[in-house]
Amino acid sequence: MTRDPDSVRRAREMRKNPSRAEEKLWSLLRDRRLIKRKFRRQYPAGQWVIDFACPAIRLAIEVDGPSHDDPDQQTWDGLKEEYLRANNWRILRIQNADIYQAFGEVEAQIIAEIGD
Repeated sequence: MTRDPDSVRRAREMRKNPSRAEEKLWSLLRDRRLIKRKFRRQYPAGQWVIDFACPAIRLAIEVDGPSHDDPDQQTWDGLKEEYLRANNWRILRIQNADIYQAFGEVEAQIIAEIGD
């Protein structure tokens, strides 16, 4: 999987302005805090940027806020998922509301997906 220079630039910019939900989830994933797995935030993958990625096990975590209800965004998300699956990535989609209201369940869901 190659990295598109534009996606690398976008990823760097996105790291500077995370959403509140992304900040909260990053507090769980950073520094190998969750089952000692290395996660990266705003990880470039082809022309796409994955919100959180564990490259070692090819797990992509996407954080979805209200903008993901838009039909154009859903089309974009679908194309991104097709690309990731074609490159052997598993995708876990998490809603912003779940991060705020059911953080323990989100943590359990990620641990189950990791499978360790």
